Amino acid sequence: MSITPDTKDWTWVLERPCPECGFDASAHDVSDLPDLLVTTASAWARVLGGGDVAVRPRPGVWSALEYGCHVRDVHLLFAERVRLMLAEDDPTFANWDQDATAVEGAYGSQDPATVAAELVEAARAVAALYASVTGAGRDRRGRRSNGDEFTVESLGRYHLHDVVHHLHDVAAPR
Repeated sequence: MSITPDTKDWTWVLERPCPECGFDASAHDVSDLPDLLVTTASAWARVLGGGDVAVRPRPGVWSALEYGCHVRDVHLLFAERVRLMLAEDDPTFANWDQDATAVEGAYGSQDPATVAAELVEAARAVAALYASVTGAGRDRRGRRSNGDEFTVESLGRYHLHDVVHHLHDVAAPR
C-alpha cells in the first residue's frame, strides 16, 4: 500500500511546540544544532539496528527503515540548502518531493546498516556546517519556492524538528 503524501505546512513549529512530539524549536539556536543532530543520529543508528525495521506498522505508515532513509536525505537536503544560503543572497530552494524520493529510492528495500551509516555521516556533515555558522551568517536568508522564508538559524531549527519528530514517529505506538 502506498503512503498518503504529507502536504501539511510544518513551518508553524518554529513558533510553538509540536503537540505530537513535544519538540520546542524556539528553545534552540544554531549553536545547539551540531550536538543535537549528532545525538539524534546516534538514536537513529540504534533504531535502524533493531529487528523488523523494514516492516510497516500498518498500511499507509512508513517503516522505521523508510523513516531512516528520509531522515538521511533530510540531512543531505538541508546541508545543500544551508550551503546555498551561505554562498548566495536570498536563494530559492528547488522543490523536493519527499514522497517521490521515497519511491524512486526504494526506501523500504535499502539495507538498514548502510542507511544507518549514511545517516550518521550526513548528520555529522550537516552538523559541521551549522557549527561553522557565526555572527551574521545565522541571519542569511533563503526561501522555498512557495515563498516561505528562512534564516540559516530558523532553517536549522526546522530541520532539527523534522529529525526529532520522526524519532517520535518510530518510537510512538502507531
